[in-house]
Amino acid sequence: MSSALARPETVPAIDSDPYGEAGTVDPTTFQVAVRETADVVRLARYDCYATGRHEHVTSVLRNWQDFGSTHGVGLSNFATSKPWRQKSILLEADPPHHDAPHRVLADILGPRTQRTLREDWFADAETLVDRLLGRTTTFDALAELAMAFPLEAFPNAVGIAQGDRHRLMAFSDFLFNAFGPRNALVREAGPAARRHSEWVNESCRREALEPGGLGEMIWAAADRGEITAEQAPDVVRSLFAAGVNTTVHALGSLLYALANHPEQWELVRQDEGVRRRALDEALRWSTPVQSFFRTTTRGVTLAGTAIGAHEKIMVLLGAANRDPRRWNDPDAFDVTRDPAGHVGFGTGLHACLGQSFARLEAEALLTAMARRIETMEPAGDAVPRPNNTLRAWEHIPVRVTTQT
Repeated sequence: MSSALARPETVPAIDSDPYGEAGTVDPTTFQVAVRETADVVRLARYDCYATGRHEHVTSVLRNWQDFGSTHGVGLSNFATSKPWRQKSILLEADPPHHDAPHRVLADILGPRTQRTLREDWFADAETLVDRLLGRTTTFDALAELAMAFPLEAFPNAVGIAQGDRHRLMAFSDFLFNAFGPRNALVREAGPAARRHSEWVNESCRREALEPGGLGEMIWAAADRGEITAEQAPDVVRSLFAAGVNTTVHALGSLLYALANHPEQWELVRQDEGVRRRALDEALRWSTPVQSFFRTTTRGVTLAGTAIGAHEKIMVLLGAANRDPRRWNDPDAFDVTRDPAGHVGFGTGLHACLGQSFARLEAEALLTAMARRIETMEPAGDAVPRPNNTLRAWEHIPVRVTTQT
């Protein structure tokens, strides 16, 4: 080993707890501490490494050969302990096991499907906004827009029957909590999460899916032998888990930012080009998925630090997206900024397959809002929702003025 390499015992240690009460509501203080201490730090409470600088976060995410996902993208190390939860068939698999499900979903979620959905989603967004503004101009932007639209648009596209769609939020909220330690957020939600999971599993069956949707297309891929019949419900399940919750909180962050930056809302309202990239700036500024983990597959070197095999590394997406080494004035929300390079959707092999759908939903919703809403401002304090992994919202009260 080169003497220039940092040994594990010389890596700076951080004692802050990202899974404490403060960290699960607003992880900013923790993320800044990690990013500004060193390229790589050790989290003393959890006996793992962490990195938060954009250069190294992107390096880890793109190098699945050395920093794998197979042993879990949460804190639990499934290289050294038995998995206590169901693993994601996409997020927590590397090649070759990752390849077939990834190919199927990439094809299904491709440009052809987006073009098919675009007209319907824009019309649905107009209907939602018109109906909302027909009864009130003061409302919870999370519940009435950021949550209401994805819970209608995306499940319709997948083919999920009407009824208990609210379970999708609770189900995926628990999954993101489960990427952390088994703290109170996990323990208290456990019994209800099992019931939600049973509903999701039932909804993934071929017979439960509406004809013509993305879910039916996944089962058709199984019929063609592109994935197995055993994999098909897990692929549908992954689509459920990823397609709603993160989009809800991405839209929530976007609406929160626009309500608190009226000059930015005016830019969005007036300029279609700005409107199309506003979600990406919101993802950079207030990243919904704040962190994921990787596990070293062998002894590796990261930013001059020697790390042994089967070590956990916390990869701080939120910290990277506000890294002053990468972004000018990173704490400012600026829809005129070019946010290319942000890792709010991840990057590399495990980059979000549905990111174009999230952008389409945001564009549709903002277009409908711009047509009717002249000004938007907070109508009270926004309430965050604690989560071990997400930067999430409970309520975002806003007040708007409208134009006919």
